Amino acid sequence: MTALNPLTRAVALACLALSGSAALAQSAGEPMKEVVVTATRNSKSVDKIPGAVTVISPRELETQYLLADDPSAALATYIPGYAPSRQKMSSTGESLRGRNALILLDGVPQTNPLRGGMREGYVADTAIIERVEVINGASAMQGMGATGGIINYITKSPKADGTTQSINVRMASQLRHDSLDWKTGYTLQHKSGDFDLLAFGSIQQRGLGYDGKGRPLGIEAVQGDTMDSQGTDLFFKIGKNFGDQRLQLTVNRFRMEGDGDYMPVNANFATGTPTSSTPGTPPGAPPRNDVKTSSLEYRHNDLLGGSFNAQLFKQDFASLYGATNTTTFQDAAIAPKGTLYDQSEVVADKYGAKMTFVRPNTLVEGMEFTAGLDYLRDRTKQWLAGTGRTWVPTLDFTSLAPFTQLEYEIGPLTVRGGVRHEDAKLNVDTYTTLAAYGSRLVQGGQRSFTKNVKNIGAVWRFNQNWSAFVSSAEGFGLPDVGLVLRAVNKPGQSVDQLFDMQPVVTRNNEIGVNWRGAMGSLGASFYDSRSKLGTALRVNAAGIGQLDRVPTTVRGWEISGELRASKTLSAFGSFARTMGKTATTAGAPMDVELGARSQGPGKLVAGTNWQFMPKANLRLQATTLFDRDINIDRKMGTTTLEEHFNGYTLLDLAGSYDSPWGKLGVGIENLTDRQYVGYYPQSVNVNYTAQTAVSYKDSSSYFAGRGRTLSVSLTRSF
Repeated sequence: MTALNPLTRAVALACLALSGSAALAQSAGEPMKEVVVTATRNSKSVDKIPGAVTVISPRELETQYLLADDPSAALATYIPGYAPSRQKMSSTGESLRGRNALILLDGVPQTNPLRGGMREGYVADTAIIERVEVINGASAMQGMGATGGIINYITKSPKADGTTQSINVRMASQLRHDSLDWKTGYTLQHKSGDFDLLAFGSIQQRGLGYDGKGRPLGIEAVQGDTMDSQGTDLFFKIGKNFGDQRLQLTVNRFRMEGDGDYMPVNANFATGTPTSSTPGTPPGAPPRNDVKTSSLEYRHNDLLGGSFNAQLFKQDFASLYGATNTTTFQDAAIAPKGTLYDQSEVVADKYGAKMTFVRPNTLVEGMEFTAGLDYLRDRTKQWLAGTGRTWVPTLDFTSLAPFTQLEYEIGPLTVRGGVRHEDAKLNVDTYTTLAAYGSRLVQGGQRSFTKNVKNIGAVWRFNQNWSAFVSSAEGFGLPDVGLVLRAVNKPGQSVDQLFDMQPVVTRNNEIGVNWRGAMGSLGASFYDSRSKLGTALRVNAAGIGQLDRVPTTVRGWEISGELRASKTLSAFGSFARTMGKTATTAGAPMDVELGARSQGPGKLVAGTNWQFMPKANLRLQATTLFDRDINIDRKMGTTTLEEHFNGYTLLDLAGSYDSPWGKLGVGIENLTDRQYVGYYPQSVNVNYTAQTAVSYKDSSSYFAGRGRTLSVSLTRSF
């Protein structure tokens, strides 16, 4: 276990001790303000939801973004079971409780399960996000993809009558060459009676980062990097109330693109030097994310004794990866072998509709009835943008899913259960694989499945401040069939023969207890998440990629707490441990621990908030990731399963002041300028070859983390 320095140890122990003391204290005043979430398809108090629910408040987001303008860093700080941020455009390894999370923007799906490119972490500017709702554990309430939970980003809306304009400027630097990040944004808010409007635009430029020893951080030239990049966002929301009804239109256009000013320099493991960067122009176009999301929402709060909500949505997603001359892209008909550089792009276009009707006191007092219908059409492909070749053919997915939910509340007890019926089809046209696979003609076809996914749970509020819950819920996802389709290298194959369309169904059983009072809050939960038919991509004896259904079990526990010792001083802390296991092949014992691609290490986050002046706040927080050594001497074929991670502790400091010129914010990330290599790069960069039987590390992606970084922001409203 990583040793903590004296300051970090004091902060962590004080916060957790105070949080525990708070759980035993009696409320000295009124209970905490009720927290309501919408990710459950209906506005619902967290005290009535059987499960671990986290809401990241506007104030918490504002403070975290002073330190790093990184959505995944905020999730890693406030969500105990979320894996550490990669600090890259790619989110590979950023799991939730050892599973995949379904990412939503105002309820619109952003995740691409048909061909997961792991680029869904950057789909909107952080400045338009008001709060984040996280449903931990498997859930099917919002459709497929939430085997680990739901992350719903809720955008801002006008709150007060009148017209307000604001300008925000943020700058961050490590006081080294080309390390300046800057962003400026303009917001217009207007509310007049039943009409409201919010418009936002931003421009951002990110420089190069440096580690704790002053060396340039390694640029991720292929998978994509947030360093040396530029971004823009245009956001528009307009709404109109008509008595009990409301109509709202939301449009967002987000783009992040690399500048292409730096090339990676491979790590030197003999000297302990991580991957670095040097000025230069990588081949091809820089990696980018281009995301357009729009939705039209209608609400009726008094229809047939209940409330009705309908949403039409559309999302166009394109993620371009950097150019490489990998053997997979070579084609002698285009260029001599080894000289052809190409780059792939995942293009996913979605549109659909969601309808939900909720009626309280149905048949009997306290019985709430919910029914709905979801429709989704998802067309995803992966092509080689440099030469126009097909890598993964268009995957045309259609889903129709009715669902129903019953909730019965009697005094302090709430019981909730429901079922969702998924009816899905996948069509794939005839296509030809790349030359590296033999240019094989693959006959198209259709695969389909139907599945019922269920949930049941109860919450018992056995005291004014205490509640306990138990739940069992299923979530489902699809195997990444694109990985199989693009790798066919034998003749005479067809889509009907290549993969099993049966969904990956995960059941999450959980028990927990919560305390919420005027002095703070405390929550603890234990979960057991199992999937009997998981997926693992393997190549069979005929040279055909196949998806073996390998069972996976993830167990874990989480604890988090907050103590408001006074009106000006509070402390917070959380700890999470995730323990996942799987098998090497179907039918083998489940004795292999999940690696960094699937789960994070043990994590402790603790800190204090201090309002040292009426208009000034200060926050000190510490994050500790604990050592992890797994699968010692275990191999699968010629590939090692062994991973090693040396943990570390990082300190951050952030403060804000409401000055006469606007709200001023200052943040210092990695306060002690700690030198470290991230969890994912440390863990996955080990392999074995049949020729040498010795270990080596991938020198192109052994990335260090950011050193001390100073940021300053100013928001002025008028």
